[in-house]
Amino acid sequence: MTTLNGMTTGTWTLDPAHTEIGFSVRHAGISKVRGQFSDVSGQLNVAEDAAQSTGEIVVGMASVDTKNEARDNHVRSEEFFDVENHPQMTYKVTGVDLTDGEGTVSGELTLRGVTKPVELKAEFNGVAVDAFGVTRAGFTASTSISRKEFNVTWNAALEAGGVMVSDKVNIDLDVEFTAPEAN
Repeated sequence: MTTLNGMTTGTWTLDPAHTEIGFSVRHAGISKVRGQFSDVSGQLNVAEDAAQSTGEIVVGMASVDTKNEARDNHVRSEEFFDVENHPQMTYKVTGVDLTDGEGTVSGELTLRGVTKPVELKAEFNGVAVDAFGVTRAGFTASTSISRKEFNVTWNAALEAGGVMVSDKVNIDLDVEFTAPEAN
């Protein structure tokens, strides 16, 4: 049974200052390149039956940061994210299945105009009241996707064999939400 102990029903707001949405992808078959997004927003609509909770996370794709400006510009181009035509990535939460704080979050990921069901392995980290009296809830989650399934297909063959960028992309989220305002 899904429980979100300490989370009241209502719309919880994503706190971008305490959220990190990142990814990693294998580069040249020998190392990983990591990146994250600084432009994130969203909400979690906690239902009376926590399993029926919904929500949405919106990521501004132009905010990608891989710690390399030339690579960031390439990733923003039409060869990868095509931010001019697809400025946002969204994840719509359609269900929550957590037992003892661990389980899955089901939803639909839209990237580059393609929407696919994506399940996140998730952990509910609990609820706390911060030093300023704000009630917060934290989650971590991860998944892997095939970038080709989302029309992100650019690649380059390597002289020694293999390709420059793997198809598999790992996505990791550390998200924090603030409680609904009291009426």
